[in-house]
Amino acid sequence: MESELHSIGELARASGLGVGTLRYYDGAEVLTPAWVDPQTGYRWYRPAQLADARLLARLRRVGLPLTAIRAVLAAVPGSGEAERVLDAHLRRLEDGLSDARRELSLIRTTIEQREHPMTTTPAELRLTVRADGLAAALDAVRFAVCGDPELPSLAGVLFEPDGPVLRLVATDRYRMALAELPALGAPQQPTAGSTVPTALVDALRALLPTGPTEIALTLGAGTFRAETPDHRVEGTTVDLDYPDHRTLTRLDPRHRITLPAAELRAAVEAGATCTLPSGPHGADCQVTLLTLTEDGHLTVADDPAPEDFQVAVNRDFLLDALRAGHPGQLLLELGGPIAPLAIRTPGRTGTFSVLMPVRLP
Repeated sequence: MESELHSIGELARASGLGVGTLRYYDGAEVLTPAWVDPQTGYRWYRPAQLADARLLARLRRVGLPLTAIRAVLAAVPGSGEAERVLDAHLRRLEDGLSDARRELSLIRTTIEQREHPMTTTPAELRLTVRADGLAAALDAVRFAVCGDPELPSLAGVLFEPDGPVLRLVATDRYRMALAELPALGAPQQPTAGSTVPTALVDALRALLPTGPTEIALTLGAGTFRAETPDHRVEGTTVDLDYPDHRTLTRLDPRHRITLPAAELRAAVEAGATCTLPSGPHGADCQVTLLTLTEDGHLTVADDPAPEDFQVAVNRDFLLDALRAGHPGQLLLELGGPIAPLAIRTPGRTGTFSVLMPVRLP
């Protein structure tokens, strides 16, 4: 019998797999020998198993998990099962590459900030903005303000001067909204800004007049003041560091989809959802599955095809972002199933929302 079989050493040399590796895959019931010598325990393999061993070596090199390797080797020829396993693994590799690129981008940003730290807000910084621009910016970010009392550093809107613009930022860790408006008097270099408490933000928004009326804003020294022609709103700012939004908004989208905001909103409101424990403190929430089909059509689906690109998001958070955005066209940036989803308005690069995805079971 031995003359008709390959020894484990011969199979190892012919396939590129080590002897120890072949023993491991025997124990894992992935590639079992045709015969084991009962006296010596030596393993022998059929000539036809050389092709499986070489395939196994290639599957190992691309990082295919053990269960997936077993499925490929056991797949019935012509069933398409092996191809489906390989396609799923390729999508995981592509998602992992996107994540790696995003992490490297964040690392570079961190290094840049260490080498070129952001300047602190001066003792008193006075800016001038238009009332209608400030109102629109507040409306674009207010929905993302954190309401969790255990996260007091996020209980407000960050007012961040940056050269010719004033940037407003709000986040509750599950979503983030940013808006920019022209400002006079801001320093050329970006500053750390000031976090204006939620109650003060709401009071300011309620008093803003309509139209191009100029509003004087004063930041610094732990206080915030806004002066309209008829009113004055002021109070203390949040004395806690706000998270660096730049590390969370360096995105690497794989797909950019432009569509009417009303169309997407209607699809989300009428579309199917599933319940997952992905809200604050692990609470259940309704999740919408955004699916990009092979022909590039974005849909809300409950049972997408395996080859479709899909991102799961909190339905309420998505609707909040759509209501806060521009009512016309919007641009969706999709990075992957575990990458943040960005919702932008074409032509307004500094004003957009970011939603963290929900991991599907």
